[in-house]
Amino acid sequence: MKKAFLDLHLAILLAGFTAILGKLIQLNEGILVWYRMMLSAVTLGVILYFSGELIYPGFKNMVKIFAVGGVLAMHWVSFYGSIKYSNVSVSVTCLSAIGFFTSLFEPLIMGRRLDYKEVLLGSLSILGVYLIFNFYPQYKTGIAFGITSALLASFFPIFNKNLLDRYSAKTLTFYEMAGGVVTLTLLVPLYLRFFPAAYYLPTFSDWMWLLILAWVCTVFAFILSLNSLIHISAFTVNLSYNLEPIYSLILAFLIFKEQKFLGPGFYLGLGLILLAITLQMRRVWVQRNSQKNLPPV
Repeated sequence: MKKAFLDLHLAILLAGFTAILGKLIQLNEGILVWYRMMLSAVTLGVILYFSGELIYPGFKNMVKIFAVGGVLAMHWVSFYGSIKYSNVSVSVTCLSAIGFFTSLFEPLIMGRRLDYKEVLLGSLSILGVYLIFNFYPQYKTGIAFGITSALLASFFPIFNKNLLDRYSAKTLTFYEMAGGVVTLTLLVPLYLRFFPAAYYLPTFSDWMWLLILAWVCTVFAFILSLNSLIHISAFTVNLSYNLEPIYSLILAFLIFKEQKFLGPGFYLGLGLILLAITLQMRRVWVQRNSQKNLPPV
């Protein structure tokens, strides 16, 4: 059990490190994500092939999975765009708006009643982002990218729910990465007309960071997270991933000294966001425990 928790938190730390790598890799965000997904898809494809786990889900299902991969690809493009047009701290803070968008769109898509408590908690995060936007107008493009990233990220788990019931996480991840590569191959040329790239082929340092991003922070982190699920509940894993932006902030402060460029407005907004995350975690935890204690019927 102890090893499972260590694996889980190492996976979350690696996920938090992806933001740092987005700053270190100098490629345009669209090209960066294309390489990340291509390297990850090829690596996972080789692993699945030699382990005998590679399956063909059928054309219709593959189209659905590829579409989800396209959403993931655009989420990552927006996320790294946010980093490049602002900084790591502002970018990962904007991601907290995921809760607000999920509280609105999940009931609409899944056909359930709107939970106004979830909307209220999500609105606290939006207020936090608004405060940061007001205090740092120079980051408005990065914040717009960050909000777009959060919006797209809110759709990803909703669309993935039904697919995870039919396919293993490895298979699903492989086809979603492949779908992201196809999506970006079609869309990046248009994207580059509006957000031009300084160069197109990775430099030596870009390749080094890209390989770490794809192999360590994507494939290896995925395997660690999967291994932890053998001993830890999915509920605990999902709840623990709320620590990802905190890890990213700490790393950004340690590596890039970003705290030097952030004032009271950022910390006020961040405080509201952390309050919203804490209240939501407590609420979910209480609901979980109350369900366990219900008498049998």
